[in-house]
Amino acid sequence: MAKTASAFAIGLLFGLGLLVSGMANPAKVLAFLDVTGRWDPSLALVMASALVVSAIGYRLARRRGRPLLAPRLEIPNRRDLDPKLVAGAAVFGIGWALAGLCPGPALTILTVVPAPAATFVAAMVAGMLLFRRVPSAAAKPTAPQGADA
Repeated sequence: MAKTASAFAIGLLFGLGLLVSGMANPAKVLAFLDVTGRWDPSLALVMASALVVSAIGYRLARRRGRPLLAPRLEIPNRRDLDPKLVAGAAVFGIGWALAGLCPGPALTILTVVPAPAATFVAAMVAGMLLFRRVPSAAAKPTAPQGADA
């Protein structure tokens, strides 16, 4: 129960933060991305703040040895760039630049003003379903890094 309640509280706080910061306002996001026009750098402060909070959280969790509500701390250790990661980042960036939304803010404004976000969320869900149909690179055996083929 505590895990569910904390997940709800954190999600609610995150959504409110997206609304208050302007990250859920497509016009503000597009102004941030328009570095050659009327650039609005204010979202850079939001992103920098998020990085600081995240870094502090990871540091505290590492020092403690495990998170408060999970059995172990899971930090990604992969450092390689595979084609699916690059393609996913490109699709994310293109979608963000075209719509001024990414998944978190889209779901946030879907609860406040559903009409503008509905198309984006439908396309996002379709993309997630399509991704599940693409064979995973993890399913294919690969040679260990540094091994000669």
